[in-house]
Amino acid sequence: MTATALETTLTKLADPVRAGLLQRFFKTGPGEYGAGDQFLGLTLPQQRQVAREFRQLPLSEVEQLLASPWHELRQTALIIWTLQFQKAGPAGRQAIHEAYLRHRRRVNNWNLVDITCPLLIGTYLLDQDRTLLRELAAEEHLWSQRMSIVSTLAFIRKNQFADTFNVAEQLLSHPHDLIHKATGWMLREVGKRNEDALEEFLADHARQMPRTMLRYALEKLPADRRRHYMQQ
Repeated sequence: MTATALETTLTKLADPVRAGLLQRFFKTGPGEYGAGDQFLGLTLPQQRQVAREFRQLPLSEVEQLLASPWHELRQTALIIWTLQFQKAGPAGRQAIHEAYLRHRRRVNNWNLVDITCPLLIGTYLLDQDRTLLRELAAEEHLWSQRMSIVSTLAFIRKNQFADTFNVAEQLLSHPHDLIHKATGWMLREVGKRNEDALEEFLADHARQMPRTMLRYALEKLPADRRRHYMQQ
């Protein structure tokens, strides 16, 4: 079981028409956030199926796939790590977590971040020091910054909201729409579990929040509360 065998399997499924659509959807043009990325044209279910077939792939082979210019090879590699992480013991989880961080510059679009970091960072940090989140948020790297907030989904699911609020505060002045959306999404997830906690945060920060971030955060609140904050 090798990276080369997995690449051969995925390449046989290539769809040039879908690849063109995906390259536009994931903004791969010059100056766009996914500039230069290349697509084979595979669906996510296809990639998940191949990941299951190669779920025993050694860590070093997964790392080799992350060096690929093909988006789907990197995504399938990352899915393999999520499958392995869920079955691993403490040492195995640590190895995957650390490898993920080493290669995070290859986790270079929002879909790659969102399907991996809640587990490979967030779940790993449930019983660890969480300083890493603030460090990722401070990096001058869009995808590390998105990881910092989306990883907190693991804590939100445990009704632990402090880290989400702390990272959200750190990202309030971020210029990029993809960070606004991710931060608003996590705040919305808090509000779905505890409206009072969300409203306490909004009382302090709604006026400073980018409008996209605020709209995302408000989506599940009652209409009168949404109007209240949007009119501030």
